[in-house]
Amino acid sequence: MRSAVLADIGEFQIEERERPAPGPDEVLVRIRDVGICGSDVHYYEHGRIGDYVVEGPLVLGHESAGEIVETGEAVTGLAVGDRVTLEPGVPCRRCAHCKRGDYHLCESVTFMATPPHDGAFTEYVSWPADYAYKLPENVSTRAGALCEPLSVGIHACRRGNVGTGDTVLITGAGPIGLLTMEAARAAGATDILITDVVAEKLEFAKQRGADYAIDVSSTDLTPAVDEATDGIGADVVIEASGAEPSIQSTLDGVRRGGTIVFVGLASEAEIPLDVIDIIDNELDVHGSFRYKNTYPAAVDLLADEVVDVEGIIDFETGLESVDEAFQRSMEPEIVKGMISIND
Repeated sequence: MRSAVLADIGEFQIEERERPAPGPDEVLVRIRDVGICGSDVHYYEHGRIGDYVVEGPLVLGHESAGEIVETGEAVTGLAVGDRVTLEPGVPCRRCAHCKRGDYHLCESVTFMATPPHDGAFTEYVSWPADYAYKLPENVSTRAGALCEPLSVGIHACRRGNVGTGDTVLITGAGPIGLLTMEAARAAGATDILITDVVAEKLEFAKQRGADYAIDVSSTDLTPAVDEATDGIGADVVIEASGAEPSIQSTLDGVRRGGTIVFVGLASEAEIPLDVIDIIDNELDVHGSFRYKNTYPAAVDLLADEVVDVEGIIDFETGLESVDEAFQRSMEPEIVKGMISIND
């Protein structure tokens, strides 16, 4: 089978690898579509993200969907021919985090495309059936692959307890910011503000339903939020960019007694925040790490046409053009690239 392997920083190689066989509790999936995530691009550009270092050939890609071609002998509920989306993190199921239901915090998780574990830029993946979710007939594998970034948005909204009538400010209009906007709307938010420094992305966000799109490269955030909220501030601020100025600006956009959720990964681990401001305004501050128990909700939202994930796709290309696709994904105005396999 063909696999796109990150052989060195900025260099993919197409290799022939042995097709895997599913274990008793696994399904073998012919991969159809894989999204290019910002973390994939970061590994491609820098060879590492924090403590996760690419030390050998690695298959990237963790936003994937495809068709089951073989099932293990113990698999029930899924069959050959079913189209599925794959949740990329498989926990140990035995640690304290897993047992309390926080399986996304498992320290022994196997996560696609996180060194040393290979991902989905390959023709076939064998994966535990418990983390393969059947797609309804009206949901494409392109959309199914994007259940992963949609899940990030769903989990962030759950962390922020976004509800009916809320005003939500999202910093960053990339894939996560845009799909968090979709998740927030589905959760009942009635006014959504979104920020970025790229005019094309802000215009795109407005086309997709943002009530206010704020270019923070030329506009001061605080008066813009005050104008939109009658001086009150947002009920929930979700930081999805990882940019230091945006992280610090969250305190300026949230109302007293409001909630801040940090999703975007900053380039620096330590960024100053005004603790007195947090205390005085009694803010709830949350981290949001990946997701848990979100894939069924993501699939349902797609099936009911409540959210539109395919609309954020800028381009799609084949496995052989993976280098060019990653170069294009680094262009500022690009939101999402996809790799199509086995078509």
